[in-house]
Amino acid sequence: MGLDPTTPNHGPISPFTHSLLPEETQRTDTVCRVLKEDGEVKPHHHCILLDIEGTTTPISFVADILFPYARNNVGSHLRATYESEETQDDIRMLRMQVDEDLKQGVLGAQPIPPEDAGKDKVISALEANVSAMISADRKVTALKQLQGHIWRTGYARNELQGEFFEDVPVALSKWHTAGIKVYIYSSGSREAQRLIFGYTKYGDLRKYLCGFFDTTIGNKRVSRSYSEICQSLGVDEPSQVLFATDVLQEAVAAKEAGLQVVISLRPGNAPLPPDHGFRTVDSLLEI
Repeated sequence: MGLDPTTPNHGPISPFTHSLLPEETQRTDTVCRVLKEDGEVKPHHHCILLDIEGTTTPISFVADILFPYARNNVGSHLRATYESEETQDDIRMLRMQVDEDLKQGVLGAQPIPPEDAGKDKVISALEANVSAMISADRKVTALKQLQGHIWRTGYARNELQGEFFEDVPVALSKWHTAGIKVYIYSSGSREAQRLIFGYTKYGDLRKYLCGFFDTTIGNKRVSRSYSEICQSLGVDEPSQVLFATDVLQEAVAAKEAGLQVVISLRPGNAPLPPDHGFRTVDSLLEI
């Protein structure tokens, strides 16, 4: 749970070291410390944890391209891969989620017939449930896992390409050069995260990333999720991790867990209340 073993080895997290060499002194001053407004120097973060939607990537890409692609292709994907172990696992997880939704009276949930009802009836019910989940922007693992598998085909066929704000690849490269480890935490599955960073007009950006976290480690609006991530990263203190997100509730949860937090201000993001109390950035280059 947490770090994805298929991503580059994140390695041990160790404090930045100081050197008396001029170049190293300059690097420490610019990368490893932050200058407060009153001139006092404080230690900088050792790891950066990034949200995707609204932070690295426009919300419109997810809402207007990825979600419709998944909705329009769920039926064809299930029919083409129905007998595969992967798809059968997707179906099993969706059945469990829908059963729970029916108990809770979730709007749009429809019973999924048993296997002996026939493949077509099962797929038809799955399509209806998945469409309702997408429309409601549900952050459930069963949906996110299936979406990742559908999007994988889209990226492989060059029908999809990850979109990023222009500062993102520059910031990732800068942090990588500085030795700052960067991780992703998104409600999308780890596979979906790898795909969006792997297929871009800037090339494969996964070379700058050390690992991916999704909702299998916990809900993004719950502070314990961030505590679990810090345990996985091996930092001495949660404050050694900086989390960037566009969602206020996520920022609050991360702060409660002891992380440093900045809120990303991007075109299309939801407005923030005036008294939210968090530092904001218009570009990741400000971190």
